[in-house]
Amino acid sequence: MIFIIRYSVFSFLFSLFAFRFSLFALSYSLFAISYSLMNSFFCIDAHTCGNPVRLVAGGGPQLEGKDMSEKRQHFLAEYDWIRKGLMFEPRGHDMMSGSILYPPHDPKNDVAVLFIETSGCLPMCGHGTIGTITIALEHGLINPKVPGKIRMEAPAGLVEISYQQEGKKVKSVRLTNVKSFLAAEKLPVECPGLGPITVDVAYGGNYYAIVDVQPNFPGLEHYPAEQLVAWARELRKRINALYTFVHPDDPTINGCSHIQWTGKTIDPTSTARNAVFYGDKAIDRSPCGTGTSARMAQWYTQGKLQAGDEFVHESIIGSKFIGRIEEETTLAGKPAIRPSIEGWARVYGLNTITIDPEDDPYAYGFQVI
Repeated sequence: MIFIIRYSVFSFLFSLFAFRFSLFALSYSLFAISYSLMNSFFCIDAHTCGNPVRLVAGGGPQLEGKDMSEKRQHFLAEYDWIRKGLMFEPRGHDMMSGSILYPPHDPKNDVAVLFIETSGCLPMCGHGTIGTITIALEHGLINPKVPGKIRMEAPAGLVEISYQQEGKKVKSVRLTNVKSFLAAEKLPVECPGLGPITVDVAYGGNYYAIVDVQPNFPGLEHYPAEQLVAWARELRKRINALYTFVHPDDPTINGCSHIQWTGKTIDPTSTARNAVFYGDKAIDRSPCGTGTSARMAQWYTQGKLQAGDEFVHESIIGSKFIGRIEEETTLAGKPAIRPSIEGWARVYGLNTITIDPEDDPYAYGFQVI
């Protein structure tokens, strides 16, 4: 009898708990429905050698186009508010970079990627590739057709990737980039604060104005980062006002978007060091993958780097990418290379970000220049 009474009490309490749980589940479902009506994006955050990568794993827009170059144009025309909302303050910051995954257009490939950052929607991003692939592999977002290999479609073209993985952890990623080349040498330009200087402009997935050590610029190590940023912002304007850069195979890739300052290495065993300016206030904390590709193309054309040579490139904070020339080729009659870049990334967070303009005046972000 006592057992039956206790069992009945237990059953009643369990039923009450189940009822309350059902109410909670119903409330949560209603919340989830209302939440989904907002513009919400599930993001996984990482950094590549110190520079951030925010992968949009859920909520990215459907884009039209036969390849990622056309889809990039569709994104810029209709969905750039997503980039601004996720990259700019208050949800992002001046250095924020990101990516969105898409199915490949060619069944031989594994994935397609759109790159976003504070500066715009990029044709290619090297540190972004390393971070994106690391995140996607560790969270099961990519199933490579060939273990250890990934074929990735970017707006700039096909990028071939290899990676080293131990258990669930991706230890390193090496990408073989698109054709890279030196577009122009010793272009004169007046830089406020420095005076007359010359720049070489090279392409490695984006166009870079490379400021080598010269009489009016003794090296990046002599200046604080904020000074390099201020000069670079004005220098980029002047370069684009004076000179025109258009990719020979894709006219949507045009203009000098990045400034690459150079200087003395921190580690004497490294080959070179840079500080890459992008956006309006950012210095890349990584050595910059497309910037490293551009500089390798510059060195190759000037006879300072041969096929197979290792090129250890340092960032402003001393993190390193290991570059190598994988192929000597040509593009529109100019000498070009297929460079590879090796680096690492680490995942540090997951979050769902909402962009709700109904009552948030900063839904689409802002920048303080």
